[in-house]
Amino acid sequence: MELQRLLSYTRKAVDEYMMIQEGDHIAVGISGGKDSLTLLYALHGLKRFYPKKFDLSAITVNLGFPDFDLSPIHDLCSKLQIPYQVVDSDIYHILFDVRKEANPCSLCAKMRKGALNQAVKEMGCNKVAYAHHMDDIIETMLLSLIFEGRFHSFSPKTYLDRMDLTVIRPIMFVNEADVIGFQNKHQIPVVKSRCPVDGYTKRQYAKELLQKLNQDHPGTKERMFCAILNGNIKGWPERIPHKR
Repeated sequence: MELQRLLSYTRKAVDEYMMIQEGDHIAVGISGGKDSLTLLYALHGLKRFYPKKFDLSAITVNLGFPDFDLSPIHDLCSKLQIPYQVVDSDIYHILFDVRKEANPCSLCAKMRKGALNQAVKEMGCNKVAYAHHMDDIIETMLLSLIFEGRFHSFSPKTYLDRMDLTVIRPIMFVNEADVIGFQNKHQIPVVKSRCPVDGYTKRQYAKELLQKLNQDHPGTKERMFCAILNGNIKGWPERIPHKR
């Protein structure tokens, strides 16, 4: 995927859900994976020409996995001239050594987001950008249907009143396949996950299910995404049609 296409999808999301306002300071949550680094490129590119001026920073919550080398991310942020902060934590130790969690994903996500949001506020940011793409949104809907019995997915924009912080998802219109293409084309320095349960989760099950459905019935993914956008899901903001 070309950078111009990535920026077009990003601006579509930002405009249709009014994600960015004049004077915002946005922190990009960086896991080290392809999605968050693609988001970093997207917002860095958008910042150059978007009519509403905003500041950009990057942040990683270091969960404490052994041999987790973030130097490639430091180098990339330095190259892009984006301030970068790493927040160290004991999340890995708590989950795997103390609690010995067999299914740690939900608790890990809560602890990671809590640490991230607190650090973002301390950095003086009023918004934090998560790197969820189209496939993530559809997979979350499938997980909600299968395991919770409701039609739901996370919102493009969410205001956290307790933190006085807004969460935005600017690459929500980007396919995962396009993210992979962008990563390969631009040789993004991905830092491989060190999580011992990576690839053995309910989300991985939903990912493989979505792939199978789309193979058997081409276009299923796009139709599901359209259903989510038009589904009047509780908590989702009003969508303003993108003007070309």
